[in-house]
Amino acid sequence: MNPVRKQRLFVVLAVLAGLAVAVGLAVYALRQNINLFYTPQQIVNGEAPVGAKMRVGGLVEDGSVQRDPDTLDVVFTVTDGKGSFAIHYQGILPDLFREGQGVVANGTLVSRDRFEADEVLAKHDETYMPPEVQDALEKAGHPGSKPGAKEEDAGYPKGDYD
Repeated sequence: MNPVRKQRLFVVLAVLAGLAVAVGLAVYALRQNINLFYTPQQIVNGEAPVGAKMRVGGLVEDGSVQRDPDTLDVVFTVTDGKGSFAIHYQGILPDLFREGQGVVANGTLVSRDRFEADEVLAKHDETYMPPEVQDALEKAGHPGSKPGAKEEDAGYPKGDYD
């Protein structure tokens, strides 16, 4: 083989190898940052991997919020109408957080019935619901999950939330 061709071949192979390493490292880094969304029903059914970072969402069950008076620990139950489980959170909850309202929590699934949240997000007005939560509630056939449904139809207190 001609020395010039041999040198070009080595350069092309080196560039391809470098590109493969760069793509591999990028995929590995992104894989660790992916937060998939799961519904309470999927978690209870065992479809969500235990120990993985994820997002979960649903409605906060009425009467389920328990606050520790000495710390910022809060435990509440989230449901989609077909499944429910406890979310443990340490910190200050959003101002719009309340029972019967849609929330999305980012964190780690510790067991099939316990989720430790790093962040809790609440809907920001009375008509908005996170798309993932909306879809999960519609699939579960939860009342009031249809767009434009009235609050009293869903069993939620009527009124303006700020």
